[in-house]
Amino acid sequence: MRHLLTILFLLLAPPLAAQDEDIQAVIESQMRAFQAGDSAAAFEHASPLIKQIFGNSRNFGMMVRQGYPMVWNNAETRFLDLREIDGELWQKLQVRDAAGDLYLMDYRMVQTENGWQIDGVVLLPAPQLGV
Repeated sequence: MRHLLTILFLLLAPPLAAQDEDIQAVIESQMRAFQAGDSAAAFEHASPLIKQIFGNSRNFGMMVRQGYPMVWNNAETRFLDLREIDGELWQKLQVRDAAGDLYLMDYRMVQTENGWQIDGVVLLPAPQLGV
């Protein structure tokens, strides 16, 4: 019976690879909006909680420009691993800003009635490199 339940779970659970593509598309779309200076388009990808916190796209854009300038003025993104941590999906990214500096970031993603949305971003510490 347990074996049957495991098989059913695997068949009914959406594959992480499919989620990965959908999540990456949302983040890429928001990054393009930031590159274009379009706070309103970027705000559309924010979760209901983020929208409630900032109230409008102008406040949201101002927060990103001041708190995450590497996101606002991003030149390149590279998707790393998608992980599930305590039931939440986190997408790790490498972001290169316009000056060429690299940053590691984690995007917390939530599924809403409007699809995947961004529920928070964490700037990760730079990895320590040994010499």
